[in-house]
Amino acid sequence: MSDAEEKSLKSQLPPSSIVFKDEDKDSDAVQKCLGGEIEAFGAIIDRYQRTVLNLAYRIVNNYEDAKDITQAVFVKAYGNLASYDPRYKFFSWLYRIGVNESLNFVNHRKRQTPPYENLAVGPSDPQDQLASTELGEKIRQALMSLNPRQRALIAMSLDGFSYKEIGQMLELPEKKVKSKLFLTRHKIREMLNNEGFGTHD
Repeated sequence: MSDAEEKSLKSQLPPSSIVFKDEDKDSDAVQKCLGGEIEAFGAIIDRYQRTVLNLAYRIVNNYEDAKDITQAVFVKAYGNLASYDPRYKFFSWLYRIGVNESLNFVNHRKRQTPPYENLAVGPSDPQDQLASTELGEKIRQALMSLNPRQRALIAMSLDGFSYKEIGQMLELPEKKVKSKLFLTRHKIREMLNNEGFGTHD
């Protein structure tokens, strides 16, 4: 995928809400929570809620579902704080929960409803409105034609995670992550080329 296509792809997705991750503050909040100071978890929610929400929306493509998933992610994270390994970044641990909850939701939904039946429904949050250009629509359709794990890979890549970090969160070898991302980006590029939106290097 060319730089121009990558830029277009980013512009058609909800903002990643990149946060300034403060590992010391995260660690301090976790220790306070484990010590019984439940209110300390509020700082974690404030810091990462929007990022988790946008991650979930990118995978499930429904804003209300993404809000429910976000709530479930923080409930699960709080309930599993004792199992968090402080040798790893807290944000990566939380993000992984977000990916898993989103994928589990999609898998459950697939068993109940036809896939992608709500593609035309946009999010109600103005910050998550997708671009209305023809190219933007084609990119959105290309993304939604990917399977949920491929959409998760794209989301994680655009959120700035390295191959190594993605591999750790998805329990995949780094080489496998590189290969899967390459194939996913190639698939998007092929679909755009077929629609007459390809760029040539």
